[in-house]
Amino acid sequence: MQAGKTSELVAILLATRNGQAFLDEQMRSLADQTHATMDIWASDDGSTDRTMQILQEWQKRWDKGCFHISQGPKKGFAENFRALITNDKMQPDFIAFCDQDDIWEPHKIECALAWMRQQDEGLPLMFCSRTLNVTETGAREGMSPLFNRKPSFRNALVQSIAGGNTMVLNALAWQRLNEASRRAEFVSHDWWSYLIVSGGGGVVNYCSEPLVRYRQHTGNVVGANTSWKALLTRLRLVWSGRLSRWNDVNLAGLDRNRNILTEDTLEVIERFRHVRHGGFFSRLSGLAKSRIYRQTRRGTVALWLAAAFGRI
Repeated sequence: MQAGKTSELVAILLATRNGQAFLDEQMRSLADQTHATMDIWASDDGSTDRTMQILQEWQKRWDKGCFHISQGPKKGFAENFRALITNDKMQPDFIAFCDQDDIWEPHKIECALAWMRQQDEGLPLMFCSRTLNVTETGAREGMSPLFNRKPSFRNALVQSIAGGNTMVLNALAWQRLNEASRRAEFVSHDWWSYLIVSGGGGVVNYCSEPLVRYRQHTGNVVGANTSWKALLTRLRLVWSGRLSRWNDVNLAGLDRNRNILTEDTLEVIERFRHVRHGGFFSRLSGLAKSRIYRQTRRGTVALWLAAAFGRI
């Protein structure tokens, strides 16, 4: 790809449901992107408020590309994104996931494409970034954690590194994700994307600059992971067994997509199974040998505790 090529088409995959409170502001931030060519693919999951009307109003005045609106499967946010991911009607150069209540910085897309233009376009590529957490009124609350360890499948197995609202994938990564998502359900589109791209020999870049203002409010499906309250919530998820059930879903999905995973990835998956289901000492020694990791010391401690108590 040539640097500065303005015809690169980005498909924005927008999932909505009862988003009238913040959707218009999100759409304005899409319209303000410095990148010129963007198609909107919106899937509404049964809104009962003015969400559809807002989408239709924006559809009439969208001038960066096409604007498509479809009905979602009404099975929750993960399946709504899955319906978008598996839509074969789009043929973009890149795709970006979009929530209904955030604000994108004007250079978000261009920043992602600038990195991708420097990479081997024959590889699956995924760009993601930190977020700036804001209140319902837009007041700043601080940034999401800064992760310094290199993104990899050994990290993806036990951690979703970034929000889907920050992610941009190149065409090859999207094709792999499309194929994988047809075969398997997933817990969340962002975690699944990280697993498939990193597990399939792709390159993942985590940008330290926050490129999305991530709005925190009572309607968030998943909130920011920056407070002690958030940490306690996640520890409860581990202790209740929900993390283990999520891992069951992820591993089942990966098993259905073994043909697009690397040999190293398949070996790591088998080691992870021993960590999950072996005896106490087997779990801990298996975790050490697997080199599976989380991004922070606190997260690593939590990982080892989860393994020790058989909650992984």
